[in-house]
Amino acid sequence: MKGWRAYAVGDVHGCLDLLDKLLDEIVADHQARPNAKGLIVFLGDLIDRGPRSAGVIERLRTLALPGFQVVAIAGNHEEVLLRILDGQADQLAGWLRFGGAETLRSYGADASEIGKLAPADARARITSAIPHAHRDYLAACADSLRFGDYLFVHAGIRPGVAVEQQDLHDLRWIREPFLSDRRDHGVVVVHGHTISEAVEEVGSRIGIDTGAYQTGRLTALGIEGDRRWLIDTVDGFHESETLDV
Repeated sequence: MKGWRAYAVGDVHGCLDLLDKLLDEIVADHQARPNAKGLIVFLGDLIDRGPRSAGVIERLRTLALPGFQVVAIAGNHEEVLLRILDGQADQLAGWLRFGGAETLRSYGADASEIGKLAPADARARITSAIPHAHRDYLAACADSLRFGDYLFVHAGIRPGVAVEQQDLHDLRWIREPFLSDRRDHGVVVVHGHTISEAVEEVGSRIGIDTGAYQTGRLTALGIEGDRRWLIDTVDGFHESETLDV
Protein backbone atom coordinates (compact mmCIF):
# COMPACT_ATOMS: atom_id res chain seq x y z
CA MET A 1 0.00 0.00 0.00
CA LYS A 2 1.48 3.30 -1.10
CA GLY A 3 2.72 5.48 1.73
CA TRP A 4 2.61 2.62 4.27
CA ARG A 5 5.21 0.31 5.76
CA ALA A 6 3.99 -2.84 7.52
CA TYR A 7 5.62 -5.08 10.09
CA ALA A 8 3.99 -8.47 10.71
CA VAL A 9 4.97 -10.11 14.00
CA GLY A 10 4.90 -13.88 14.58
CA ASP A 11 3.49 -15.78 17.56
CA VAL A 12 4.54 -14.07 20.81
CA HIS A 13 3.21 -16.78 23.18
CA GLY A 14 3.67 -14.92 26.43
CA CYS A 15 7.29 -13.88 25.83
CA LEU A 16 7.15 -10.27 27.02
CA ASP A 17 10.92 -9.79 27.03
CA LEU A 18 11.16 -10.79 23.38
CA LEU A 19 8.16 -8.63 22.48
CA ASP A 20 9.75 -5.55 24.04
CA LYS A 21 13.05 -6.23 22.29
CA LEU A 22 11.40 -6.71 18.91
CA LEU A 23 9.27 -3.60 19.26
CA ASP A 24 12.40 -1.55 19.94
CA GLU A 25 14.02 -3.03 16.82
CA ILE A 26 10.92 -2.31 14.71
CA VAL A 27 10.78 1.31 15.86
CA ALA A 28 14.50 1.80 15.13
CA ASP A 29 14.13 0.19 11.69
CA HIS A 30 11.10 2.33 10.85
CA GLN A 31 12.87 5.53 11.88
CA ALA A 32 15.92 4.65 9.78
CA ARG A 33 13.86 4.36 6.59
CA PRO A 34 12.23 7.06 4.44
CA ASN A 35 9.08 8.59 5.87
CA ALA A 36 5.97 6.39 5.71
CA LYS A 37 3.00 5.55 7.90
CA GLY A 38 3.71 2.49 10.01
CA LEU A 39 1.55 -0.56 10.61
CA ILE A 40 2.35 -3.34 13.10
CA VAL A 41 0.26 -6.50 12.80
CA PHE A 42 0.44 -9.24 15.43
CA LEU A 43 -0.49 -12.57 13.85
CA GLY A 44 -2.10 -14.12 16.93
CA ASP A 45 -1.20 -16.54 19.71
CA LEU A 46 -0.18 -13.70 21.98
CA ILE A 47 -0.82 -15.88 25.02
CA ASP A 48 -0.04 -19.35 26.47
CA ARG A 49 3.18 -21.40 26.75
CA GLY A 50 5.50 -18.51 27.62
CA PRO A 51 5.72 -17.13 31.17
CA ARG A 52 4.18 -13.65 30.84
CA SER A 53 0.92 -13.75 28.90
CA ALA A 54 -0.72 -11.22 31.22
CA GLY A 55 2.16 -8.82 30.65
CA VAL A 56 1.98 -9.26 26.87
CA ILE A 57 -1.73 -8.41 26.80
CA GLU A 58 -1.28 -5.40 29.04
CA ARG A 59 1.65 -4.20 26.94
CA LEU A 60 -0.27 -4.42 23.68
CA ARG A 61 -3.56 -3.19 25.14
CA THR A 62 -1.88 0.03 26.23
CA LEU A 63 0.65 0.29 23.40
CA ALA A 64 1.03 3.76 21.93
CA LEU A 65 3.76 4.14 19.32
CA PRO A 66 3.76 7.51 17.52
CA GLY A 67 3.51 7.03 13.77
CA PHE A 68 2.17 3.47 14.00
CA GLN A 69 -1.21 1.84 13.72
CA VAL A 70 -1.30 -1.46 15.63
CA VAL A 71 -3.61 -4.39 14.84
CA ALA A 72 -3.80 -7.76 16.59
CA ILE A 73 -5.24 -10.82 14.87
CA ALA A 74 -6.81 -13.57 16.97
CA GLY A 75 -5.09 -16.94 17.00
CA ASN A 76 -6.40 -20.33 18.04
CA HIS A 77 -5.08 -19.86 21.59
CA GLU A 78 -7.07 -16.65 22.04
CA GLU A 79 -10.11 -18.41 20.62
CA VAL A 80 -9.91 -21.28 23.10
CA LEU A 81 -9.51 -18.99 26.11
CA LEU A 82 -12.50 -16.91 25.03
CA ARG A 83 -14.55 -20.09 24.57
CA ILE A 84 -13.74 -21.12 28.14
CA LEU A 85 -14.71 -17.70 29.46
CA ASP A 86 -17.97 -18.02 27.55
CA GLY A 87 -18.74 -21.27 29.34
CA GLN A 88 -17.38 -24.04 27.08
CA ALA A 89 -15.99 -26.22 29.85
CA ASP A 90 -14.96 -28.99 27.45
CA GLN A 91 -12.11 -26.76 26.27
CA LEU A 92 -10.48 -26.40 29.69
CA ALA A 93 -8.35 -29.57 29.94
CA GLY A 94 -6.84 -29.12 26.49
CA TRP A 95 -6.14 -25.45 27.10
CA LEU A 96 -4.34 -26.12 30.36
CA ARG A 97 -2.25 -28.85 28.69
CA PHE A 98 -1.24 -26.71 25.69
CA GLY A 99 -0.16 -23.53 27.43
CA GLY A 100 -3.11 -22.28 29.42
CA ALA A 101 -1.48 -23.28 32.71
CA GLU A 102 1.33 -20.80 32.04
CA THR A 103 -1.21 -18.11 31.22
CA LEU A 104 -3.04 -18.64 34.50
CA ARG A 105 0.22 -18.49 36.44
CA SER A 106 1.00 -15.17 34.77
CA TYR A 107 -2.26 -13.85 36.26
CA GLY A 108 -1.36 -15.18 39.70
CA ALA A 109 -3.75 -18.16 39.60
CA ASP A 110 -2.97 -21.75 40.60
CA ALA A 111 -3.49 -23.79 37.41
CA SER A 112 -3.11 -27.17 39.10
CA GLU A 113 -5.86 -26.29 41.59
CA ILE A 114 -8.18 -24.90 38.91
CA GLY A 115 -7.77 -28.06 36.87
CA LYS A 116 -9.31 -30.09 39.71
CA LEU A 117 -12.42 -27.93 40.08
CA ALA A 118 -15.87 -28.55 38.68
CA PRO A 119 -16.31 -26.80 35.31
CA ALA A 120 -18.47 -23.96 36.64
CA ASP A 121 -16.09 -23.29 39.53
CA ALA A 122 -13.04 -23.44 37.24
CA ARG A 123 -14.60 -20.93 34.87
CA ALA A 124 -15.44 -18.63 37.79
CA ARG A 125 -11.84 -18.74 39.02
CA ILE A 126 -10.43 -18.05 35.55
CA THR A 127 -12.89 -15.21 35.00
CA SER A 128 -11.93 -13.61 38.29
CA ALA A 129 -8.21 -13.93 37.52
CA ILE A 130 -8.28 -12.30 34.07
CA PRO A 131 -9.20 -8.59 34.01
CA HIS A 132 -12.23 -7.56 31.99
CA ALA A 133 -10.03 -5.19 29.99
CA HIS A 134 -7.82 -8.09 28.87
CA ARG A 135 -10.81 -10.20 27.89
CA ASP A 136 -12.29 -7.29 25.94
CA TYR A 137 -8.97 -6.74 24.16
CA LEU A 138 -8.77 -10.37 23.04
CA ALA A 139 -12.42 -10.40 21.95
CA ALA A 140 -11.79 -7.34 19.76
CA CYS A 141 -8.89 -8.89 17.83
CA ALA A 142 -9.31 -9.03 14.04
CA ASP A 143 -9.81 -12.21 12.02
CA SER A 144 -7.46 -11.18 9.18
CA LEU A 145 -6.09 -8.05 7.54
CA ARG A 146 -5.45 -7.25 3.89
CA PHE A 147 -2.42 -5.08 3.10
CA GLY A 148 -2.13 -4.49 -0.63
CA ASP A 149 -1.10 -7.80 -2.18
CA TYR A 150 -0.60 -9.40 1.24
CA LEU A 151 -3.08 -11.10 3.56
CA PHE A 152 -2.20 -11.33 7.25
CA VAL A 153 -3.83 -14.26 9.08
CA HIS A 154 -2.96 -16.46 12.03
CA ALA A 155 -2.83 -19.97 10.56
CA GLY A 156 -3.50 -19.73 6.82
CA ILE A 157 -6.32 -20.11 4.32
CA ARG A 158 -8.17 -22.93 2.58
CA PRO A 159 -6.54 -23.32 -0.87
CA GLY A 160 -8.94 -22.79 -3.76
CA VAL A 161 -11.41 -20.74 -1.69
CA ALA A 162 -11.72 -17.00 -2.33
CA VAL A 163 -10.29 -14.80 0.41
CA GLU A 164 -13.66 -13.24 1.19
CA GLN A 165 -15.22 -16.72 1.58
CA GLN A 166 -12.67 -18.19 4.00
CA ASP A 167 -13.98 -19.98 7.09
CA LEU A 168 -12.92 -18.53 10.44
CA HIS A 169 -11.85 -21.96 11.71
CA ASP A 170 -9.36 -22.27 8.83
CA LEU A 171 -7.96 -18.78 9.41
CA ARG A 172 -7.10 -19.76 12.99
CA TRP A 173 -6.40 -23.50 12.84
CA ILE A 174 -5.50 -24.79 9.36
CA ARG A 175 -2.23 -26.53 8.58
CA GLU A 176 -2.81 -28.95 5.73
CA PRO A 177 -3.54 -28.70 2.88
CA PHE A 178 -2.43 -25.06 3.16
CA LEU A 179 1.20 -25.66 4.14
CA SER A 180 2.02 -27.99 1.26
CA ASP A 181 -0.05 -26.22 -1.39
CA ARG A 182 2.02 -24.42 -4.04
CA ARG A 183 -0.73 -22.69 -6.00
CA ASP A 184 -1.06 -18.93 -6.35
CA HIS A 185 -3.60 -17.82 -3.76
CA GLY A 186 -4.08 -14.43 -5.41
CA VAL A 187 -2.39 -12.83 -2.39
CA VAL A 188 0.77 -13.51 -0.42
CA VAL A 189 -0.45 -15.08 2.82
CA VAL A 190 1.65 -14.08 5.84
CA HIS A 191 0.95 -16.33 8.81
CA GLY A 192 2.13 -17.82 12.08
CA HIS A 193 0.72 -20.89 13.91
CA THR A 194 3.18 -23.47 12.53
CA ILE A 195 6.71 -23.29 13.96
CA SER A 196 9.69 -23.45 11.62
CA GLU A 197 13.40 -23.02 12.35
CA ALA A 198 13.57 -20.11 9.92
CA VAL A 199 11.05 -18.03 8.04
CA GLU A 200 9.38 -20.16 5.35
CA GLU A 201 8.71 -18.69 1.92
CA VAL A 202 6.82 -21.32 -0.06
CA GLY A 203 4.75 -20.43 -3.10
CA SER A 204 2.56 -17.51 -2.13
CA ARG A 205 2.79 -17.98 1.62
CA ILE A 206 5.30 -16.74 4.19
CA GLY A 207 5.36 -18.40 7.62
CA ILE A 208 7.01 -16.35 10.36
CA ASP A 209 6.41 -18.34 13.56
CA THR A 210 9.96 -19.11 14.62
CA GLY A 211 8.98 -20.58 18.01
CA ALA A 212 9.72 -17.68 20.34
CA TYR A 213 8.93 -19.54 23.56
CA GLN A 214 11.22 -22.45 22.52
CA THR A 215 13.99 -20.70 20.60
CA GLY A 216 14.13 -17.13 21.85
CA ARG A 217 13.61 -15.99 18.26
CA LEU A 218 10.59 -13.74 17.72
CA THR A 219 10.39 -12.61 14.11
CA ALA A 220 8.86 -9.71 12.21
CA LEU A 221 8.49 -9.37 8.44
CA GLY A 222 8.82 -5.84 7.10
CA ILE A 223 6.95 -4.96 3.90
CA GLU A 224 7.01 -1.82 1.82
CA GLY A 225 6.13 -1.70 -1.86
CA ASP A 226 7.90 -4.59 -3.62
CA ARG A 227 10.50 -5.03 -0.88
CA ARG A 228 10.48 -7.10 2.28
CA TRP A 229 12.98 -7.73 5.04
CA LEU A 230 13.26 -9.56 8.35
CA ILE A 231 13.88 -8.44 11.91
CA ASP A 232 14.22 -10.86 14.80
CA THR A 233 15.38 -11.01 18.38
CA VAL A 234 18.45 -13.12 17.59
CA ASP A 235 19.96 -11.69 14.41
CA GLY A 236 18.35 -8.24 14.43
CA PHE A 237 17.78 -6.86 10.92
CA HIS A 238 18.54 -9.00 7.90
CA GLU A 239 17.52 -8.48 4.30
CA SER A 240 15.17 -10.85 2.52
CA GLU A 241 15.02 -11.11 -1.24
CA THR A 242 12.59 -8.76 -2.93
CA LEU A 243 9.22 -10.06 -4.03
CA ASP A 244 7.61 -9.02 -7.30
CA VAL A 245 3.90 -8.55 -6.68
